[in-house]
Amino acid sequence: MLGPVILAASRSDQMRRLISAAPVTKQVVDRFIPGETVDEIVPIVQDLTAKGLELTMDVVGEDITTPEQAAAARDAYLLLVDRLKELELGTRAEMSIKLSMFGQALEGGHALALANVRPVVEAAAAIGTTVTLDAEDHTTLDSMFAIHEELRKDFPQTGCVIQAYLFRTESDARRLAEAGSRVRLVKGAYKEPAEVAYQQKHEIDKAYVRTLRILMEGEGYPMIGSHDPRLISIGQELARRAGRKLDEYEFQMLYGIRSDEHLRLAAEGHRMRVYTAYGTDWYGYFMRRLAEKPANLLFFARSTLTKG
Repeated sequence: MLGPVILAASRSDQMRRLISAAPVTKQVVDRFIPGETVDEIVPIVQDLTAKGLELTMDVVGEDITTPEQAAAARDAYLLLVDRLKELELGTRAEMSIKLSMFGQALEGGHALALANVRPVVEAAAAIGTTVTLDAEDHTTLDSMFAIHEELRKDFPQTGCVIQAYLFRTESDARRLAEAGSRVRLVKGAYKEPAEVAYQQKHEIDKAYVRTLRILMEGEGYPMIGSHDPRLISIGQELARRAGRKLDEYEFQMLYGIRSDEHLRLAAEGHRMRVYTAYGTDWYGYFMRRLAEKPANLLFFARSTLTKG
């Protein structure tokens, strides 16, 4: 299977150097990570929102080894909030945060990550938007969910992500599908052992549908994170059966992938949010997108030849 091989490469310094130096890499990365600084990303934000799309913004970078780096990550998000406020786009663009970037893996990391993420969530709320906590590997999830629960005491709109391939996820979905909650469902992109996660695509797809049904039948706000046409259609049908209006759930897809579908769903009246990443530390993010769907290797290569 290519996925585990790609994930192993994402942790290899030698592979990082080789891939970063390859001439074709910049062409591909620029297509899917459209800027390194907040100033470079502003025109992208303006263009997407002008087309009727919404965004979730991710400042990429996870290899945090010091509290100072974690504080710098916090400050990068606070700068993003300031720019969204200036652009008066707070209601159109939220933020996605990986707690590893905020120091979760360091000594005392749970408390450190909570302390770093709270001011970002507070600043986001002040301009009319919110934060979604991304899910990482299964060893980090109890900490992420605890921080999510703590933040929701003061900022109930704070969202979180659950991953269909984990055995625990259906139980997590039942707990989270309460009034006021915001939950993004994805398939999962980390290498997880067979003891905790489904390994076969057909098993993961079935788990995705079961979990999405739980969210749609609950009282929260489901966010369907998928590019899979079949799962998108199933999501629409589950929403219809649950009696949900078009503004009571949303679709989310990555910037640069199936852009025509983004516009089609928005034109049909669906809320369509584009996951837009930027920053200099793009390598880990990029490699996980390949691992999530190894067929993206061909897709990304083909995308260097066409901008369609």
